[in-house]
Amino acid sequence: MLKITFVSPALPTQDALILTVTAERKLGAAGVKLDQKLGGILSRAMENSAFKGDKAQTLSILAPGNSKLSRLVLVGLGDPKEANDMALQQAGSAALAALQSGKDDHATLLVDAHKGMALDAPDAAAQAAFGARLRSYRFDKYRTKLKPDQKPALKTLAIAGDVSAVKAAYQTLDKVADGVFFTRDLVSEPANVIYPETLAEQCAGLEKLGLEVEILVEDKLQEFGMGALLGVAQGSVRPARVVTLKWQGDKSAKDKRPVVFVGKGVTFDTGGISLKPPGGMEEMKWDMAGAGAVIGAMKALAGRKAKANVVGVIGLVENMPSGNAQRPGDIVTSMSGQTIEVINTDAEGRLVLADAMWYAQETFHPRCVIDLATLTGAILIALGHEYAGLFGNDDKLAEHLYKAGEAVGEYLWRFPLHEAFDKSLDSPVADMRNVSSGREAGSIVAAQFLQRFVKKGILWAHLDIAGVAWQNKDRPASPKGATGFGVRLLDRFVADYCEG
Repeated sequence: MLKITFVSPALPTQDALILTVTAERKLGAAGVKLDQKLGGILSRAMENSAFKGDKAQTLSILAPGNSKLSRLVLVGLGDPKEANDMALQQAGSAALAALQSGKDDHATLLVDAHKGMALDAPDAAAQAAFGARLRSYRFDKYRTKLKPDQKPALKTLAIAGDVSAVKAAYQTLDKVADGVFFTRDLVSEPANVIYPETLAEQCAGLEKLGLEVEILVEDKLQEFGMGALLGVAQGSVRPARVVTLKWQGDKSAKDKRPVVFVGKGVTFDTGGISLKPPGGMEEMKWDMAGAGAVIGAMKALAGRKAKANVVGVIGLVENMPSGNAQRPGDIVTSMSGQTIEVINTDAEGRLVLADAMWYAQETFHPRCVIDLATLTGAILIALGHEYAGLFGNDDKLAEHLYKAGEAVGEYLWRFPLHEAFDKSLDSPVADMRNVSSGREAGSIVAAQFLQRFVKKGILWAHLDIAGVAWQNKDRPASPKGATGFGVRLLDRFVADYCEG
């Protein structure tokens, strides 16, 4: 794990050094000083390369023999007036990626003084450190034969600047990173390690942060009448769980109603009797990424002592085929009392959310409900791996979520909801079907299904994160694998619109 430390802004004399550069190859004050000291090596290297100082662009330079520095890494910020949080995070991430291919075990990152910078120096340094930490994530716990050159050599990244000010700015970001990493770990674990019981246990471990955690077992779920959720779980030997994580950070709030996050937690999804094709089924261990995001967000909020009242509710099941599995054509009764004809057992996430959302509303009487789920493959066809789908019944809530996503680089795109889509869920034998009678508008129809379990007057938003919860290539904020999408978005939403 990468260790972040903080040092005075003096130029280091050994190990690797990362320096920021703005557009048109403009060095800052420290960069100019070092360039002069090293005989113009930085200027010459930039002039003889494609490096222009664009956002997240890097240039690695071997230090000359008369220096004890091992390597110099220049990282671009682009236009200094546009060097916002995201630009600095991308710079830190890109610099770390450039260093991970080398043998340096220690490096110093100096966010230089650039004229017209949008952020002040401590905030800029903290954001760059945050980006580097997010990119440093690895899930290697089961790889027992890694060679030394397959492991990152870099152990420590020192952030140069006003130590007390940078530390203060980074402290909150570090807690958010803890939440992101926790989510990535949970989503990366195989389904023989993380299943409803063990994921619930992971939640219980967060009580040490001050969260109130309650785990509902199957007998209690039956008592509440969660027939939709239990119907999904009945094919597995792993019993279902519903977990609530409660954070009361503002006990003096005039509005006592909490914000509630609800997460789909299908710890492995075979599709049930409507069995998925075998190719790629191993990836279905991350069908609990919505629940994972809720858990990570709650960890982040508790870690940074957010001044808000927030509850996380997650429905945990394993969807397996067996002699006891739910069949196409079965009719289940949800906690709301509405009956559902199960046409496709692979459309199980919406059944889990139907009961989890109703329980959240009945129990906590929230000011708003936001659910996250790897719900449909259709959202991936529409948005690829770049955006999550956003649906909701309130324009202001949708706008707030959209802006929070823009601020942290977890992008949302809003889709419509309309009664014309809703009609396709009508069933001749129950209150509704769990899938449409056709293939069109699959993500919208799934959201319409969920809306039937939103009580009148409750503000609600649904985030379909199926295309962004896992990635097969490196991204600025994370290496390939589990992204932890949703943790930073929810944390920013709370920070910007729910605290105060």
